[in-house]
Amino acid sequence: MSNPTAAMLVIGDEILSGRTRDANVQYLAGALTNHGIRLAEVRMVADSQQAIIDAVRVLSDGFDNVFTSGGIGPTHDDITADSMAAAFGRPIGIRDDARAILAARCEATGNELNGARLRMARIPDGATLIENPVSGAPGFTLGNVHVMAGVPAIFQAMVALVLPTLAGGDPVMSQSLRVLRPEGEIATPLAALAADFPQLSIGSYPFQKDGIFGANIVIRGTQAAAIDRAMTRLAALFPEAIA
Repeated sequence: MSNPTAAMLVIGDEILSGRTRDANVQYLAGALTNHGIRLAEVRMVADSQQAIIDAVRVLSDGFDNVFTSGGIGPTHDDITADSMAAAFGRPIGIRDDARAILAARCEATGNELNGARLRMARIPDGATLIENPVSGAPGFTLGNVHVMAGVPAIFQAMVALVLPTLAGGDPVMSQSLRVLRPEGEIATPLAALAADFPQLSIGSYPFQKDGIFGANIVIRGTQAAAIDRAMTRLAALFPEAIA
C-alpha cells in the first residue's frame, strides 16, 4: 500500500509580496517524510476568502491531509478561520474551550483579553483544537485540514503535536551522487535506470560552479535494498562521481 499523501496551503499577502520568506514548507516536507506521508502539492494564496475556500476544497478532496499556515491571528486580515468555516459549510463563533485557553494565557502574561485577542477563539463548529504551546492561541483540525499559525516556531510546535495522530507509511530514505557532467550527457542512462527501478524516485538537480556543469542525482524510496542496488548501478555508470 502506498504512503498517505498531503498538501500544504500557505496563506498570506506577505508571502506573495516577497516581504516574508516562507520557512514552513521545508520544515513540513521533512517532518512528513520522516512520518511516511508524501507531501505532493504546495499552493500559496493571498488573503482572499474566495481564494482560500477554492484552494482548500480542491486540496481536501485530492489528498489525505492538508496543512495550512497563516491567517489565524487577531487582526482584520486574519481570515483563515472564517474561510475554513465557509469552505466546509460550518458556523463559526467564539468557543468556550478556546476562550478559556486565551484567558489563562492573558492572565499569566498580564495582557487584556480584548476583542482582537478573542478573534483567535473563533473556531468552526465540529473542529478539534490544536494546542499552541508557544503563544497559547490554538489552531484547529476540520475534517482532514489542519489549520496552523504562520509563525515558524508555532507552526513547528503544532506540526509536532498533530503528526503522531495521523496514519503514516514507511519513512522515505534517500541517497545522492554528485555527477560532474551536464544533464544532456546523463539523461539517457538515467532514464534507463529509472525504468529499471519504477518503485524509486530518481531526480536530477543541475548546478553550475566555477565553470563546471554537473548534477546531483538523488534516489528516494521506501525500500532500502532497492535504493542500494540503484546507487550501485548509478556509481558504475559514472565512476568519476562524488558521493
